[in-house]
Amino acid sequence: MKRFFILFHLAILCFAAKAQQINCSPENKEAVLAKIKEIGSLNAPSYGAYLVAIGKTFIGTPYVAKTLEIGPQEQLIITLEGLDCTTFVENVLAFGLLKKEAHPDFESFLKALETIRYRDGKLDGYGSRLHYFSEWISDNEEKGLLQNCTKDLGGIKVARELNFMSQHRDLYPFLADEANFKAIVAAEENLNRQNIFVLPREAIEKNEKLIEPGDIIALATTIQGLDVTHTGFAVRMADNRIHLLHASTSGQVEISDVPLAAYLKKIRNNTGIMVARPQMK
Repeated sequence: MKRFFILFHLAILCFAAKAQQINCSPENKEAVLAKIKEIGSLNAPSYGAYLVAIGKTFIGTPYVAKTLEIGPQEQLIITLEGLDCTTFVENVLAFGLLKKEAHPDFESFLKALETIRYRDGKLDGYGSRLHYFSEWISDNEEKGLLQNCTKDLGGIKVARELNFMSQHRDLYPFLADEANFKAIVAAEENLNRQNIFVLPREAIEKNEKLIEPGDIIALATTIQGLDVTHTGFAVRMADNRIHLLHASTSGQVEISDVPLAAYLKKIRNNTGIMVARPQMK
């Protein structure tokens, strides 16, 4: 009997610890459940097209910057009320992963989102979040959720030292904590040992026929210490050109009114794109 109470107490402690790692209002939980129901009726010829269909259900959702930079410690933030470019991609991909679930529910969505957002799929403090998008791609490729197609599409190897976060510590409130700072420095050092490929901006139009609907597009930059400044999904429109479905800083989730190649010409410091193709495990 004593052993039973010890195990029961440990279970309660584990549940409480897990609950402390999740930040989701009742309204956002209801929004997740409503979205699961909404996408249940979607049909598409491919997994990529299915992700595009999910992404389009978010059109008009307000753009909100730094949606994950809240609270005294790292938590799994769930919000559909406002999205930035990365959380838009993460949420669409998380809902897409539910396609393989016989009975998708809130818990399965939480698991999918945590898997996508954190290194090795496990929330373990601020440093475990995949802050640099090139690492976000490589880590999710290792999980079998993506295929980095950039090199195959004509991408070239680029030399980049990624250290923007450690060099601009004051911009990130969580980095006031020394443990968080050291974790980010370690992540940067590891990332700088990996190769990064970028499809140059001037080669995109010639190669866009190889880009598929639902491919994740990451906008590479010349900003010192950074790899990517924006991201979204490839969508092929009536003009038979690839456009960008994204949470735009202009104010909301939308589809670019011009093809991707033309859109990038308006982006200061842009050098091209990385392309990652989602995979259904």
